[in-house]
This record gives sequence, C-alpha cells and structure tokens, in this order.
Amino acid sequence: MSDVDVVVVGAGIAGLVTAREIAAAGRSVCVLEARDRVGGRTASQDVAGVTLDMGGQWVGPTQDEVLDLIDGLGLALSPSYEVGAHLLGMDGEVVRYTGAGFGLPEPAALEVARVQQVLESMAQRVPLDAPWTAPESGRWDNRTLEDWLEENCAHPAALRFWRLIVPAVFACETGELTLLHFLVYIKSGGMLDMLVSTGGGAQESRVIGGTQQISERLAAGLGEAVRRAHPVHTVEQDERGVTVRGDGFAVRGGRAVLALPPVLAGRLRYSPAMPADRDQLTQQVPAGSVVKVQAVYPTPFWRERGLSGFALSTDDLVSVTFDNSPDGGGRGVLLGFLEGERARRAARMSPEERRGEVLACFTKFFGRDASSPLALAELNWSAEEFTRGCYGGRLGAGAWTQFGARLREPVGRVHFAGSETAEIWMGYMDGAVRSGKRAAAEVLAAHKAAPDDRPDDTPDAAPDGLPDAAPASVPRGAPRAG
Repeated sequence: MSDVDVVVVGAGIAGLVTAREIAAAGRSVCVLEARDRVGGRTASQDVAGVTLDMGGQWVGPTQDEVLDLIDGLGLALSPSYEVGAHLLGMDGEVVRYTGAGFGLPEPAALEVARVQQVLESMAQRVPLDAPWTAPESGRWDNRTLEDWLEENCAHPAALRFWRLIVPAVFACETGELTLLHFLVYIKSGGMLDMLVSTGGGAQESRVIGGTQQISERLAAGLGEAVRRAHPVHTVEQDERGVTVRGDGFAVRGGRAVLALPPVLAGRLRYSPAMPADRDQLTQQVPAGSVVKVQAVYPTPFWRERGLSGFALSTDDLVSVTFDNSPDGGGRGVLLGFLEGERARRAARMSPEERRGEVLACFTKFFGRDASSPLALAELNWSAEEFTRGCYGGRLGAGAWTQFGARLREPVGRVHFAGSETAEIWMGYMDGAVRSGKRAAAEVLAAHKAAPDDRPDDTPDAAPDGLPDAAPASVPRGAPRAG
C-alpha cells in the first residue's frame, strides 16, 4: 500500500489541475485514472492526416483559467472558421442567412429574442454560489424548461428553435431539463449569446494539435504520480486517512479528491457509506446524450461556395454542424453533433445506417461532394464506460433546492472536483480548471490546519459526521469509475 498526502481519482483536466496544485505546494499526490489515457472528456485522435478533437475542444472569452493554463503549457490557439453564410434547415427547407436571427422568419426571430431576454433576466436573480437561495428557486426547480417555454413562447417556429438550441448546449431535451438548472447554467457561462456564439463566444478558438494535450502535458509534469489503467471501485475513510482501492491495488492518502462526473462518483463503493443526501444528489445528476461525428475531405469545398460550414437543423439527425478544418489549408473537416433524443436514436442504429444518415444531412446542406469523405470518425460519449455521457451532468427536478448544497461540500476527508461543481463556466474546460483549483485549496487548507495530518496504514474510527462501518468487500463485477 502506498502512502501519499492526497489521492486524486480521475485524470481529466479537473483531476490533473488538482494534483498539480497540491504537488506545487510540496505535498505528495497520486492520480488514479481508469482509462489507459488521460484527458477525461477531451480526446484527440488522428484521422486521415488530421488531428480531431472527439470531445471538448473550444475555448473563448472570459474562460480565463483555461486560457491561462493553455498558455502556460506552451500550447497555441487557432480561431474557429466562421466566414460566409450559415444555413438553417426547418420544415423541409434550407435557408441561407448571415447576421443575427438564425435565418428564422422575422416574427419568430423577434420572439426568440424576447424569450431570451426574459430568461436572462430571471437568471440574473440566481446566486451561483447558492442557487437554492434564489427567491423563486423552489418553483423554478420543480418545473421543466419545456413547461415554461410552452407557456411563454408565443410563436411555433420560435418554440421549435428553442427545442433545437437547448440540446445543442445541454445535450438533452427541453423536457429533460429543469428551469432552475437552465438558469444556473446560462448565468455560469455568461448568458446565451456567449454560450452559442463562435467569434466572441464559447466556440471562438481551438487548441492547435488538440485539447487532450492539456491533460497530457499536465500529466507529464506529474510523472509517475499518474497511474493509468487503474479503475477505482472503493473509497474507504477513517479518522486518519482515506484508502482508495481497485482490483489489485490500494493507495492510502490523508485525503482524497474525486474528480469525476457525479454519475460516476455515485457508482463507487464507499465505506462508511456516503451521507444519504450526498447519495441522493448523485442519483439525480444524469449526463447528456451526444454523438460527435467528423467527416474529413480533401479540401473544405464548402468555403468556395461562400458557406461557413455552420448549419442548424430541426429536421435531421445531425442538429448542428461546424467547419472544423485545420489551419493552413489542406484537408476540410465537417463536424456534426447528434444531441439529446437524436443521439439516443442514432445509438440504436447500425454503424452503416448512422453513417448514411449523417452523410445525407451533410449532403443536404453542403452538396454532393459531402457524400464521399476520406474518412468519418464518431464517438458516442454515452457508451464510454468511464464517462457515460456528455457534455456534462444536469441536476434533476428538485435536486438543486433539496441537495444542491452538497455538490461541492466535502464528506469527511473526501473532496469533489469536476466541471459540474464549478460556479463559473460549469460544464466547460474552464470550469474543470476552476474546480480543480478549488478542491486543491480545500485540501491544502485542511492540511495547514492539521500539520501532522499524514496518512498511515492503520484504519480507525469513522470521521465526525459519518457512521461507523466496517471496510466494504467488493464483489466481482461491482461498478467502477475513474
């Protein structure tokens, strides 16, 4: 059994930032990662001579923490391409447009803008550090966004647009999202224009060479402290420390940080068991459903036709497309997202059927040349064993008001990180960085308060506030996460 000051579970951006901060303060750390790679919900791969980000990829203004990290790691950015006309597919027609309004008929566009203004006014009243204290939090937390939109959005085309744009941000349907969570999230990211925009918004820039490099360089700086292919299944704590176990290994630390999506943290075995309200919380933070597809072509041929590569569709399996071509000419890349119900429907198709649907959509918008790519890559994040969905988790009905205070709160010697726990840029890479720094600060403050707080190999009584329990034995086939 190894002794370190802090055990971190999860080698995505949040976990690795946590570990780096702890190591920089002179404390020993071990990072346990279930996959054979680091990066979590970022994953880069080479396809037909192009490095493609199959997970999180964009950064933008006000994402200061991740931008500083990228710069500090010696990585560079390139702007997303958005020159030319955009496309909207609705009711069997394809509309070419530029400027604001998304190609909607003017009455629908005006209604979308009016509804947006009302929602953002409501969001301003939600304190990000304690959303459950908003004056109308109870009412907002017990109804879906769909219910609210049906009552407050007067134009049918505007309502259809909201049912398109919400899955593009949350990877779930409007009926699967509470009004309060929607308001928390849009305020966390600087409101809707910031979340959905390319230039000046969350999709403004990409990391040259792929965002997985962020985690790879963080891990390289930590050296042998990062252990890949170490899925964790059990977390045991007592008054002297925490023991984190997997098949064939155990690491003992003074404290532990779980840098996992809540849906995975909830699958671990805990001894003593987590307090009931913490466990109730993790049962009510489902992850979104998204399939990311990218088609590689010899050239970005759509640019010659005056198109930006950006398209929205209420009619097709692919709801949103972007030009994701690398800088410097050469290959063209069309990126498509299948989100919410469409992602779940696509996952039930055969690979051949899904490929046909995707390419039919690309061809509909960008012409016959789109039907024959050099290669097509896809990743269904809901099928990933150690992710189980993207872009992030969302709190279910009543969860913010009943259990939200437990989202960031440590349980004894166990602390929590991950982009879902961030107050600013929740669900984004910037939020992951912020959460890692917060968790590290919590741990370091606890060590400072107890300078002799070092791990040992002798279990003792349970920490204050937790019931006594014997160490759990884990049967073969028990759920794992890491």
